[in-house]
Amino acid sequence: MAHPFSSSGLKMSDQRRKAWMTTLQLISNLLWVAGLVVGLSGIYLLLEYRQSSLFFSNIYIILPAVLALCSAVLLVVSGCLGSLKRIGNSPFLQGLFVFLLVAVFCLESTASALAYFHSTKLDSELASLGGVFRGYRGSSQDPKSRAVDVTQEELQCCGVHDYRDWLDTSWFNATGGQLVPHSCCNSSFPSCNGTVDQPWQLNSQGCQVKLEMSVQFLLSLIIWCSPAVFLVELVMFVTVGQLMRDQPLKEYQQFNK
Repeated sequence: MAHPFSSSGLKMSDQRRKAWMTTLQLISNLLWVAGLVVGLSGIYLLLEYRQSSLFFSNIYIILPAVLALCSAVLLVVSGCLGSLKRIGNSPFLQGLFVFLLVAVFCLESTASALAYFHSTKLDSELASLGGVFRGYRGSSQDPKSRAVDVTQEELQCCGVHDYRDWLDTSWFNATGGQLVPHSCCNSSFPSCNGTVDQPWQLNSQGCQVKLEMSVQFLLSLIIWCSPAVFLVELVMFVTVGQLMRDQPLKEYQQFNK
């Protein structure tokens, strides 16, 4: 009867370990990609908030972005760790790798839950949008005015719901009841000067819808990154588990020499 730790058995074990190690190193590249996507979603959400912070009622909407960035850092570190050749023979590195994956799972799950929570409350999150528009002064030195102009130009929108929102503002009355901000002009009409007598030259959609769509997309990206990362982590857990299971055979091999 062949000994359970005979040379043929150990050889098969080494081949299996090499196969699992190759799998681990290849899938570790997916952690880099996942970290990049998660990190970019967090960065863009932070940039969106920084540009439009006056329109949001509170700062808590950036929490998913912060957690996503932390998760992205750990994903990149995990990808680097999983790419090391010596992880296959080091129980310490394997344990550290599993710990990082668990930490990523916790951060991603929390970020996804918070992103979903805020995605269902965007209307209330942007409740102060109308107040900022009503406080428009037309000066580039005024933070509110600058935020309104930048938002209308970049999102190609006009007013909160449409250009008619400007008709009730003090700034519109100060212009003689004729003009809306030039940032309302549709880029397809270079001759547009913001007059309400030619509404077809103005951007037709309001900024609230455009801003909600922009933020909703980034929140959805964070939400859907969570199950994608979990699937990659599941494969990584199985792979590391196989390496840990075969680790005792490596110890017996030392005694057979």
